[in-house]
Amino acid sequence: MAATTTTSKYILYGSARSSCAWRVRAVLEHKCLPYEYRPVAIYSGEQHSAAYRRLNPAQMIPALVVVVVSGEEGKSTTETLHESLAIIDYLERVHPSPSIYPADPLTRARSVAIAEMIVSSIQPVSSFKFMKTYAEANGGDQQAALSFSTQWIAYKFDRLQELIEMYNGGGGKESASRKFVIGNQLSIADICLVPQLYTAARYKVDLGRWPLLNALYEQLLSEEAALFKVRPEAMADFHTTSSFVDNDKQ
Repeated sequence: MAATTTTSKYILYGSARSSCAWRVRAVLEHKCLPYEYRPVAIYSGEQHSAAYRRLNPAQMIPALVVVVVSGEEGKSTTETLHESLAIIDYLERVHPSPSIYPADPLTRARSVAIAEMIVSSIQPVSSFKFMKTYAEANGGDQQAALSFSTQWIAYKFDRLQELIEMYNGGGGKESASRKFVIGNQLSIADICLVPQLYTAARYKVDLGRWPLLNALYEQLLSEEAALFKVRPEAMADFHTTSSFVDNDKQ
């Protein structure tokens, strides 16, 4: 009996400048997985629309629709995944090669630790949703929201650089010349780092304060096609703008 063939079609809902959506785009690109991209106009509130809420009740991006077609009759099932790391975990399990997790258990754990630090304790305070809520709670003061966000980013970047240096032998020339955050291949740590530094630069944070982070950011963005090809400027909805950041208006 012939084996049942199964194929998957992916539809990604996201936004060009969303670091969360960029992570997923990068993994799809790295694994050479074709997908349909559907922009969500988060700055005008499309994520709160009835149509999008049916797709994601959390009213957040990204969301990945997975259409699985199996069998000779082409029967299909459709599921929707939410949260960038959960989506990435699914893609890794279904399409394990090339992997974005180091094979060595210790290096893998450290790459996940770096990713979690960025995803859990830096990105949320730099998100459009957070700054909008902060501004509303402070009389509509958008500059106060941006100032708080950038101060937090700077504080956490200090800790992040120290952590990466520790994982790579304590810093020095060898650490500063690294091609990847940890290990010798593109990993989840790199995929989370680049979008976060891009956001910080967009908020006019001086990345020169963190030589190691900045060097990794420039190296990865220029050399890793999976990150470069799906950078915000390459996306169809790049010109949508946020009122919080002056250089959004490009």
